[in-house]
Amino acid sequence: MALHLVKLSVGTISVETLEEWVCGRVKLNQKRGLGKVHDHVTRMHPRRAEEILDGGSIYWVIKGVILCRQRIVDIQRDTGADGIARTALLMDPPLIRTQIQMRRAFQGWRYLPQEDAPDDLLPAKSGRGGKGATKGKPPPPELQLELAALGLL
Repeated sequence: MALHLVKLSVGTISVETLEEWVCGRVKLNQKRGLGKVHDHVTRMHPRRAEEILDGGSIYWVIKGVILCRQRIVDIQRDTGADGIARTALLMDPPLIRTQIQMRRAFQGWRYLPQEDAPDDLLPAKSGRGGKGATKGKPPPPELQLELAALGLL
């Protein structure tokens, strides 16, 4: 079973602004010869990296709420010119929107077991849909928060 990470997206105000940031990083990485990947560099290396690489994702917390995720494709260690060891989390660029899940502020990242991860918001296929399926675009995060507070989501 996959293990995930949950991380605050500091300074991000919406999934759209996170998408813009990811696009910028992907373009930069392509120029650097790294291919079409989004990287996030951190000082800490996950001790459970093998479990994360077995289908794990990074779930992004935006303004106190998990709203989307990205699939982690690799975890690489590197030492910078300053001699400091760092870890790059390499992710597929597309953001996958998820059901909302409230999160308190924290520093760094945390492990997120599969059973605690929010479901993806998937477009319904042929009008049928399944768990977590929606038709069309999901409601704005503000509306999702209000619906969740009322117990309707």
